[in-house]
Amino acid sequence: MCPPRSTRVVALRELRSQPEGRERSGSVTDFVGRRRELKELREDIARTGLDTLSGRKAKAPRARVLLVAGRPGSGRTALAEAFVREVAADYPDGVLRTRLTSPGGQTVTTERAIRTLLEGLGEPTPPGAAEDELSSALRAALAHRKAILLVDDAADPYQVDALLPDTPECLVVITAEGPLTGIPDVRPCTLGGLDTPSGVQMLAQRIGDTRIAVDPRAAEGLAEECGGQPAALALVGGWLAAHPKAAVSDVAKQLHDMPPGTGGPLGRGFRLVYESLPQPAQRTLRLLPLAPAGIVDSHTASALAGCSVAAAQSTLEDFAGLGLLRHASDGLFLLPGCLVPLLQALLETKERPAEVELARARMLERTVRLLHSCRVMARPDDNGANGEDEADVRERLDGLPRALRFPDRRAAATWLDTRLPALSAAASLAVADGGLDTLARRLVAALVRALAEHRGTAEAAPELYGLHRLVLDVAERRSLHREQAAALLNLADLDAETGRTQEALERYRAALDAGRAANDPYATGRAMESVGGAYQELADWHRAADWFGRALSQALARGERADEARLYGRLGNVHTYAGRYGDALRSWRTAAAGYRKLADVPGQAKALSEMARIQEYAGRPEESLHTCREAVELARRAGDLRLQAALQVRLADTLDRLGDPAAARLHRSAADRLLGDDPAACEIRSGSD
Repeated sequence: MCPPRSTRVVALRELRSQPEGRERSGSVTDFVGRRRELKELREDIARTGLDTLSGRKAKAPRARVLLVAGRPGSGRTALAEAFVREVAADYPDGVLRTRLTSPGGQTVTTERAIRTLLEGLGEPTPPGAAEDELSSALRAALAHRKAILLVDDAADPYQVDALLPDTPECLVVITAEGPLTGIPDVRPCTLGGLDTPSGVQMLAQRIGDTRIAVDPRAAEGLAEECGGQPAALALVGGWLAAHPKAAVSDVAKQLHDMPPGTGGPLGRGFRLVYESLPQPAQRTLRLLPLAPAGIVDSHTASALAGCSVAAAQSTLEDFAGLGLLRHASDGLFLLPGCLVPLLQALLETKERPAEVELARARMLERTVRLLHSCRVMARPDDNGANGEDEADVRERLDGLPRALRFPDRRAAATWLDTRLPALSAAASLAVADGGLDTLARRLVAALVRALAEHRGTAEAAPELYGLHRLVLDVAERRSLHREQAAALLNLADLDAETGRTQEALERYRAALDAGRAANDPYATGRAMESVGGAYQELADWHRAADWFGRALSQALARGERADEARLYGRLGNVHTYAGRYGDALRSWRTAAAGYRKLADVPGQAKALSEMARIQEYAGRPEESLHTCREAVELARRAGDLRLQAALQVRLADTLDRLGDPAAARLHRSAADRLLGDDPAACEIRSGSD
C-alpha cells in the first residue's frame, strides 16, 4: 500500500529544505561557530519593533521576521537551521520549511511555496487556487498556532510577504543574499566568514584532529585561505579527507598560489577538487546542473553521463564525500546552489550544445521509462485483487531493463513521492525548453498517469492542475488542437470540482473551439455536455437544456447509444430543476428505454427511480408507486443494494402519503436489512429525496 499522506508530506518537506553545510547524519555537531550571530538572532525575537521606536503607529500584529543574509556558500542556511533547533522548544506546533529559489537559480513561485507550507500543516490545497486564496488559507491555518516558518533563499520581499502569518505567536526565519528592504521591522543578521578557530574546527570534522594537531599553524593558514567560507572549507576538507597523505600546509600553499580570477576562496576550493577528478567524473559533474531542481540520483546521473547506474551511484557518493553534493534521503543528493554558477560556466565552455541537448534528452527519456515502470506497479499488494497477477505485471514490464524496475508497489510509490519535486521541475523545464516538445509531452503524460494511479485523481489534483497547464502550453505552441482540447477539459473539470464554475465554463467553451478545430467529435461532444453542466451548476436551466440538447443531437447523429441515454437523463434533471415535470418524465422515459436496449440494468433502474421521484413531485403517487416497484426489481437484478434501499425508503414515503403506514413500515424494515452497517445509511434513511 502507499505510505500515508502525512509521511509523504514530511519526506517532501525535508527534501525541499535540506540545510546547507550539513553532513548526511544531520548531526547538530556538524554546525560550528557563529555563537555571536546565534545570540543576536535570539535577542532579536523580543526586541521592540522599529515602528514603535520611531514613534509611528504600530500596524496589525504579525509574526516576528528574522533575516539571515549572506552570499551563497556563507553557511546562511546552516545558521538558520542551527538557530531554529535552539528555539524550537518555544514553538510547540513545529517547524515548516520552504525554498523560494531552486539550486539552479530559478525562482520558486509563491503559489508553490505556500502549497508546500499548507501540505506541511496537513491543510487542503485546492487545485488552481490563486495566490491570494492560498495566502489567506495559510494565514487562517496559522492563526491559532505557534510555529516557525523557515523560508530559504528568498529573492525579494514580495515572495515573502504572502507567507507571513498575521499572528505574533509565529516566528519567520528567512535566508537571503542581501537585505529585504520591503519587509518592515527586519534587521538582517549579515554573515561574513567564520573566525579562524571555527574554520579549523570545521576542517577537523572532515579530516580528524590528528592532521590538525601535527601542524596547527598550517591548519589556521588553510582556514584563512578559505576566507572562513563554509562551502570552501567543506570542499577543501573533503579533498584532504580523500587524500590522507597530503599535507595541510601544501594544500594551503596550493590555494595561495592559484592565479587571480579563479573566483575567490570558493572558486579556488572548487578548482582544487575539480582538477583532481578523473576525466569521466569531471564530465559527470559538469552535467549535473541539468538535473531538475538540483536533485540528483543514480538514474539521473547515469542518463546524463551515459554510464551504468552502479557507476553513477559510486560517482555520486564520491562527490558527496568531496563536498560537491549533499546527501538527502532515499538515494537522493542535492546540488549546492553556490556551486551551480561554477558548474554552469564549465558546462558552457567545455560541452558542445549538441552534447548538452543529447544529455538532457537521455535524462528525460530515462524519466519517462521510470514513470512507466512506477505506474505499472500501482496495484494492490494482494495479487489478483484488481484482476491482475504477477504474470500480468511482468508482461507489462517487458522491454524495461531490470535497473528500471521497482520491486513492489511501496517502492514505486516512495520513489514517486520523493522525486516529485524533481519530476515536476523536469516537466516544467522540458516544456519551457521548446526544443524537446515530443519528449516533454510524453513526460507530462507519464507523470499524470503515475500520479493518478498511485494517489487517485482527487488527492493528486493540485499537481495534476499544473501538469495540465504544461500540456496546454505545448499544445498551444505547436497548434495541437486535440491535445489543447483535452488539456482545457481536464483543467475545467478541476475548476468545476473546486467551485470555480465560471472559470470552468470559459475553459469548456475554449475546449469546444479547440475540438472543432481538431474535428474531434469526442472532444466537441464532451465540451458541449460540460458547458451544459456548468450552466446547470449556475442554475441557468434554459442554457443548460440548450447545451445538453446540442450534445444529444451530435450523439444521435453518430449513433452513440450510451451517450444518448446519459444525455436524456441529464436533460431530465434540468427539466426537473426547472419544474417542467412533463418534459422531465419524457426525457427519463426515453433514457430508461435507451438503457433497456443497451441491456444496462443498473442504468435502467436509476432512470426509473428518477421517473418515480418526478411522478411524486407532480402529484401522481399511484404512478410513482408502480414505477418505483419496477425500479426496485431492476435494482435487485443489478445487485445495487444502496439503490434498492433508497427505493424502499421512497416506497415507504409514498405509502405514508397514500395512508398505508403498515406497508410503509415493511418497506423501511427492508431498507434497514439491505443497508445493514453501511456508514452512509443515515443519508438514505433520512429520506430518498
